[in-house]
Amino acid sequence: MNLFADIRSLVLSTLDTLVADGFLPDGLGFDAITVEPPRDASHGDMATNAAMVLAKPARMKPRDIADKLAAKLGEDARITAADVAGPGFLNLRLSAAVWQGVVGAVLGQGTDFGRGDLGQGRRVNVEYVSANPTGPLHVGHTRGAVFGDALASLLDFAGFDVTREYYINDGGAQVDVLARSVYLRYLEAHGQEVAFPEGTYPGDYLVDVGVALKDKVDDAYIDKDESVWLEDVRNFATDEMMKLIREDLASLGVEMDVFYSEKSLYGTGRIESAIDDLKAKGLIYEGVLEPPKGKKPEDWEPREQTLFKSTAHGDDVDRPVMKSDGGWTYFAPDIAYHYDKVQRGFDMLIDVFGADHGGYVKRMKAAVSALSEGAVPLDIKLTQLVKLFKDGKEFKMSKRAGTFVTLRDVVDQVGADVTRFVMLTRKNDAMLDFDFAKVLEQSRENPVFYVQYANARVHSVLRKAAEAGVATDIETLQRADLSKLDHEAELKLAQKLAEWPRMVETAARSNEPHRIAFYLYELAGDFHGLWNRGNDVPELRFLQDDAAVSQSKIALAQAATIVIASGLGILGVKPAEEMR
Repeated sequence: MNLFADIRSLVLSTLDTLVADGFLPDGLGFDAITVEPPRDASHGDMATNAAMVLAKPARMKPRDIADKLAAKLGEDARITAADVAGPGFLNLRLSAAVWQGVVGAVLGQGTDFGRGDLGQGRRVNVEYVSANPTGPLHVGHTRGAVFGDALASLLDFAGFDVTREYYINDGGAQVDVLARSVYLRYLEAHGQEVAFPEGTYPGDYLVDVGVALKDKVDDAYIDKDESVWLEDVRNFATDEMMKLIREDLASLGVEMDVFYSEKSLYGTGRIESAIDDLKAKGLIYEGVLEPPKGKKPEDWEPREQTLFKSTAHGDDVDRPVMKSDGGWTYFAPDIAYHYDKVQRGFDMLIDVFGADHGGYVKRMKAAVSALSEGAVPLDIKLTQLVKLFKDGKEFKMSKRAGTFVTLRDVVDQVGADVTRFVMLTRKNDAMLDFDFAKVLEQSRENPVFYVQYANARVHSVLRKAAEAGVATDIETLQRADLSKLDHEAELKLAQKLAEWPRMVETAARSNEPHRIAFYLYELAGDFHGLWNRGNDVPELRFLQDDAAVSQSKIALAQAATIVIASGLGILGVKPAEEMR
């Protein structure tokens, strides 16, 4: 049930009637017509822009269209008032029975209420985290992991066929640096004193890896040239780091469907195939790029290179894919990786990058556009930095990591649920302050607590109802007389529940899971408002002397907790049944 979609369908069918009656001309497009909550709740329950959208193509005054549409809509039993505002906006008020029916729909559909068919089973690949396998995940990766995972869950809930993917950056020079760093820890495990040169990884997290390498090969690599051990240690170290990364992700409740190795692209013809595809489309040529204005990008050379004509697909400049010495640029394997995604048959691609990858967006979109001939859209979401605070001061250091705060540091201090919810309380491209004290506060200013407290209050009501002998199973609540829910505070909560399917669709269309967190905070506010009104208005309390009345009110509370559970499920947060 999507009440906003239902009323929009009513508006469109009414407009069809006005066309059939000759009031409106044939051939009008209705795609831009919306039905949504008004900006000011005092104006009504829903608002439509139909008259404003149709006025120009119909060559009519918007007010005239709005007046006629209002009169027709008023004939529907669900509409109690249709008022024209300003030049032609139309505000609608719905009957109490409509909102009461929403409660029944939530109880009937359970956590499937709001689950949509926007995706229509289309296959979407969401790639996120994709950190270099050179150490534990840090707090920046944490935000990308939470955002990507919640986005994947949101799209699944909206009807897409979602694949969660991690791209292992194990093909570059940083993995050789990792191998050399592990080798130093290996020597250390053999009792040797070592010094870490600048550019290596001195974090304590490699101590255990060095010991594990010693256990595996004993002294086989002692005093041996790098050419003897580098490849083996690189593979060993990468595997060990990926085990650590998987454990970090699991602590946050993140599970990937696919781990894709960059190294698998080299020496297998995959990079060559992708570049050949672009070449066949006339998009690869030999040339010299113009010197860039301002700061030179790292991939610019003042000599002839093999270039991808990315400007033909919206980029600012063409991009090199092969250097003058015949080696691939760092962009080439990324092209091949996305070519592989296209070849795997995905209908949509989403990449979640850190904020420092902003300059990579246009070239990657150009590549996917060219490889798929515009058939596969790529959306790149950038996650901004996270600032950590503790005891009023910025928190920057992790002894284990050496230079940064790890994902595990955060989860160990506040838990996975708090971490995930807080990471979604800002839009992905906005800076986020994470205060270890504030995220654990029990106050309205802490959205995690505020939402969980609403859920816990519902379960408190259910426990007290059981103690009083009031049946609260779903089958009983579905038979409750919902017409007893007639107070404005009760109807306001039901109205907020009705927004859930629309919110899921809106958030999924824009790839913005933070909208779910915002909605849950507002829903919790309406529930707490109703609860608090009960302190002054006894008939609003969920438990009444009459069991039947109690059941109707508990039905509303149960509907609220069902939607809260659905929303928290998308965010990857477990609903709390009691606060400790």
